[in-house]
Amino acid sequence: MKKSDIQYTIRAVPEDVDDALRKNSVREGCSLNNYVIDTLRKGAGLSDTQLFHDLDFLSGKWIKDEVCENALEEFNRIDEGMWK
Repeated sequence: MKKSDIQYTIRAVPEDVDDALRKNSVREGCSLNNYVIDTLRKGAGLSDTQLFHDLDFLSGKWIKDEVCENALEEFNRIDEGMWK
């Protein structure tokens, strides 16, 4: 049996735990299985990545501002003298 074929059967999962796991998996945009495995990994102290969600509310909210666009345009200019 390959390590990736190991399966667990967990009985008597409390309803509030089931609800939270399912809601969190939807919020994270992943399957319940993947979410539970990731949660087990973190609980076992094996998580090597830390996800931050503190700026998620800004995602997709860019408002085009002409003054800002003009200021950022400076970053697109190449100083040919520096490349000689």
